[in-house]
Amino acid sequence: MKFTLEEANAMLPQLQEDLIKLQLLTQQFEMKYEMLYQLKDKQRVGTLNHGSAPDPFFELESQLEFMRMEVELGIRNFERKGVLLKMINPGLIDFPSVFNNEEILICWKQGEERATHYHGYEDGFKGRKRFPGVD
Repeated sequence: MKFTLEEANAMLPQLQEDLIKLQLLTQQFEMKYEMLYQLKDKQRVGTLNHGSAPDPFFELESQLEFMRMEVELGIRNFERKGVLLKMINPGLIDFPSVFNNEEILICWKQGEERATHYHGYEDGFKGRKRFPGVD
């Protein structure tokens, strides 16, 4: 799938909404993961009292596994729309396109009002160029 600059910008509101949901989910995942790590560390040094619970980590580990699957699904949703989610935080999304008969990626970074730049497949973010005639 190839996008025009107009098509990429038309998709941005929904993609931004999806990105924010994914960012919140990854933030929650990281917090739970840190909580699990701290609990395991307390158990290792013998300061965790888990009473009659056979596995004090089962619930947290189950939640983390479910959240991991949700994150993977969120990432695949970007792929299904034909865009490339390069980074979750800060959000960086590329749209495959063609400019001057060359395969390029229209590039949008979270915080930008709309997509106005592109780069070659090998250039990456550092090789961004502004589309001519775009304000």
